[in-house]
Amino acid sequence: MNTLKNKVQLIGNLGNDPEIINLESGKTLAKFSIATNDSYKNASGEKITDTQWHNIVAWGKTAEIIEKYLTKGKEIAIEGKLTTRSWEDKDGMKRYTTEVVVNELLMLGK
Repeated sequence: MNTLKNKVQLIGNLGNDPEIINLESGKTLAKFSIATNDSYKNASGEKITDTQWHNIVAWGKTAEIIEKYLTKGKEIAIEGKLTTRSWEDKDGMKRYTTEVVVNELLMLGK
């Protein structure tokens, strides 16, 4: 059960072209967001679509594949883990973000 402690699986579409960062250490980082949709019917019987946005990061070879093949709108499946990090903005306010760090990536669709 250890492998299930922090595991996320998502299928969605890229909301933007990936931002690729080549670090001084030689590592490559890809950052982007994906949208997942969930549909249900409300009390009136109307179909409602709920879209959730997820911040995604990938490192190394996975980031290089993302740079080469993925663009806005592409459908992908990812598996990874949730991470939360914090920083101070220019006004000294502490900010937080939660991201999915990709372990595996599958390109879907066309």
